[in-house]
Amino acid sequence: MPYLGKVEVGGPAEVHELSDLMISKVAVGPMNNNAYLLRCRRTGEQLLIDAANEAQTLLTLIGDDGVRSVVTTHQHGDHWQALAEVVDATGARTLAGREDVDGIPVATDTPVDDGDRISVGECTLTARHLVGHTPGSIALVYDDPQGHPHVFTGDCLFPGGIGNTHDDPAKFVSLLDDVENKLFAELPDETWVYPGHGDDTTLGAERPHLAEWRERGW
Repeated sequence: MPYLGKVEVGGPAEVHELSDLMISKVAVGPMNNNAYLLRCRRTGEQLLIDAANEAQTLLTLIGDDGVRSVVTTHQHGDHWQALAEVVDATGARTLAGREDVDGIPVATDTPVDDGDRISVGECTLTARHLVGHTPGSIALVYDDPQGHPHVFTGDCLFPGGIGNTHDDPAKFVSLLDDVENKLFAELPDETWVYPGHGDDTTLGAERPHLAEWRERGW
């Protein structure tokens, strides 16, 4: 089955199989959060993005091989409801954007800054700090050496627009500027986007609408 990135709470995970990395996407919790399990195909090492909810669902997805790291994309509570239980069960180290660490009630082992590299076995993710949805929101970019880039955007970029900036014009401009400069300006149209809620998209599908988003202000 081709990967489409469409999952439902209570339903099975979808798996995107890349040459060196496997990406499993599952929807959890009352706010339909996406969680992503990344597995290096050469070493078997795993990393989880957003232990959002339903710890048992996530632990079942992780399986017996465990998970080395859990990255929280930002401090909003719907993205870390299962973090404590997953960490307690697996001993995983925790990572989050430096400016959001104080808003996450599970200790962050490694605060993350813009441009930091995060390893998943022999694969590498690059963190991009995107300010506006929260002060420390991060996206994670995986530049597939055998294909196109993949970016996990948390709540900073969705199909149809950027994340909620709570009617604050300065935060809106900040987030849209960062998304434009650090994602759209640096990555090609083929880049696959994995958001914190809902369906996936690509930068190419969203790029023609950037001016429209700026004009409407949300």
